[in-house]
Amino acid sequence: MAPETTVSDEVRARSHARAPRRPPPLDAAAAGRALRILRRESRNWNAPVLTLMAAEKHDPFLTLIGCILSLRTKDETTAVAAPRLFERARTPHAMLELTAEEIERLIFPVGFYRTKARVILGICRDLLERFGGRVPDDLDALITLKGVGRKTANLVITESFRKPGICVDTHVHRISNRWGLARTKTPDHTEQALRAVLPRRHWLEINPLLVALGQTICHPTSPRCTQCPVAQICPRIGVTRSR
Repeated sequence: MAPETTVSDEVRARSHARAPRRPPPLDAAAAGRALRILRRESRNWNAPVLTLMAAEKHDPFLTLIGCILSLRTKDETTAVAAPRLFERARTPHAMLELTAEEIERLIFPVGFYRTKARVILGICRDLLERFGGRVPDDLDALITLKGVGRKTANLVITESFRKPGICVDTHVHRISNRWGLARTKTPDHTEQALRAVLPRRHWLEINPLLVALGQTICHPTSPRCTQCPVAQICPRIGVTRSR
């Protein structure tokens, strides 16, 4: 005798039947299509990352300091604080003419603003003493600067020197895993996974495009999937609630 089917079983079965089938994880070709769509659509987004990049204008020093400010800080806050600081100082020499307290006031309320003011001054002294006041264009040299990790170094390398590299922050890490391009736990592991799967022609653009997408649409919780220009090809791995 077949087991009795309950009402809840029937409801779950109907719900499962109605649920749309999600696309497969993105491979390199699908990721290329997604990035082309984002390249076109992002021009219409008011994303803080795009504002900040415009303010820095690919200057290595401004990119470096802007990334230091952005660590553990909301993007919207960084996009306001960084240009305010750069109005006063745009070179290591000019930055060292400011006191730590002056920098603190200029960058407030970025996260850990007191610590970051001192890190910025330390970086500027190091640049002058070890690199002739110029930001090095080598990742290994950049990460010898105190307070500079792989994310910051990769951002400087890609955005300012236009050299191959993949800068992975929380947005790139999250969206790469939602797309299925990576199945990783940390940004460093995501960087290595993306290096393995993505053609080099996409390395320079993946960070600004995914950061802009993450700031405007693909939020950590309840992403705006109905507004996403790549929703049709996104498998939404790990997404349980969306708008």
